[in-house]
Amino acid sequence: MRKLCPNIEKEDGLETVLEVPIPEEMFKSMGNNTAMRFQNMLTWMKAQTSDKWSAPIIAGRLNELRFLLNLVGSPLIPLQVQLGHSVHRPVKDCSIQASTAKYIVQQYVAATGGQPALNSVQSMCVIGAVKISASEFHQSSGSSDDDDGNVDVKKSSEELGGFVLWQKNPDLWCIELVVSGCKVICGSNGKLSWRHSSNQQTPISKGPPRPLRRFLQGLDPRATAKLFLDATCIGEKIIDDEDCFILKLETSPEIRDAQSGPNYEIIHHTIWGYFSQRSGLLIQFEDSRLLRMNTNSDDDVFWETSTESVMGDYRYVDGVNIAHSGKTRVTVFRYGEQSANHKREMEETWKIDEVNFNVRGLTEDYFLPPSDHRDRDQNKQQRC
Repeated sequence: MRKLCPNIEKEDGLETVLEVPIPEEMFKSMGNNTAMRFQNMLTWMKAQTSDKWSAPIIAGRLNELRFLLNLVGSPLIPLQVQLGHSVHRPVKDCSIQASTAKYIVQQYVAATGGQPALNSVQSMCVIGAVKISASEFHQSSGSSDDDDGNVDVKKSSEELGGFVLWQKNPDLWCIELVVSGCKVICGSNGKLSWRHSSNQQTPISKGPPRPLRRFLQGLDPRATAKLFLDATCIGEKIIDDEDCFILKLETSPEIRDAQSGPNYEIIHHTIWGYFSQRSGLLIQFEDSRLLRMNTNSDDDVFWETSTESVMGDYRYVDGVNIAHSGKTRVTVFRYGEQSANHKREMEETWKIDEVNFNVRGLTEDYFLPPSDHRDRDQNKQQRC
C-alpha cells in the first residue's frame, strides 16, 4: 500500500501523507513512469473537491461508484451488538439448536485467541485494499416461455482502491474508502450512523447506530461472537472442502421497525454464519435483506439484497486471529413497478495490509459526523 505522495512542487519539500493509502497496483496504473504517476496522483488528489465533478458524464460515473461503495464497500448490519466483554450466555432453558450454537460460538472464541486476548482489544485501526466489479442492471419480464429470467452477467472493469477503518466499539467506528477517485466516509458515533461522499453535494444520509458489516468479515471476533450468541444451529454444509456448522439469526420485528425509515420498510433480514468444524473459525458470512420502498403509485418497489463473504488467510495480530483476505459477492434484485424485474451482481476482493490494536489518543471526538450535520443539529436546538 502506498501511504506517501512526494511533493512535486518543491523537490526538498516534505512528502504528503495520504489520508487513505492506495494499492501499488492502482498507483502503477496512473502512468508509464514514476514522474507521470506522481503528477497524475497530485491532480487526482486536487480534484477530490473540484467543481468539475458536476459534469454529466463524470457525475454519472461518480453516482455509479458511490452505489458500489455504499452497497459493497461499506454496508451496515441492522442489529445491535451488545457492548461489554462477556461472550457467555447461559444454556438453561435453551433448545438443542440454540445451546449447540452457543457451544460453537465458544469454540470460535477459543480459535480466535481466547476471551482474555479479545477483551484486551479496546480499539483498532485497519488498512486494506479492495477490487470491486459489477454487472449492469438486467431487466427480465418473464412473460414468455423463452424468457426464464436468467441473467447474462456482463462484468465491468475492476475498480481499485483502499480503505482505513477505525473502531472503538461496535457502535463507535469510522471508515474512509477511496476507489477510482471517489471517496466515501461512513461512521457511527453511538447515537446515529452517517454516510457522506467528499465530492457529493447532496445532504449527509443518516440513521440509527449500526455496526459495519466489514467488522463481521473476520476483523472483530468479539463482536462476531456476541452477534451469534442468540443464533440457532440449523445444520452443516461443506464450503471449500471444509465441513462447517451453520448458525442462523433472524432480525426481530422490533429491530426491523426501529431500522425502517419513512420511505421504506424492512420486511426481513436474515444472517448466516458458517463455522469450520476443524478450526472453529468463521469461514463464510451471509445475510439477506428485503426492503419495500413506498412510492406514489399503487405498485410498491421491492429491493432484495443477498451478500456472501468468504474469509481466509487467518493470522495472529497481538494474540488475536484475524482474517486478512476474502471475497464478497452481492446480488441485488429489484422488482415491482408492473412486474418489471431487475438483477445486478457485484463482487469485492479485499486484502488487509495492516492491523493495529489499542490506538493511543483515539477518542470519541474522532467519530463525530461531518461539521455540516452538527451545524444543522445546533440550529435545530437554537430554534427550539
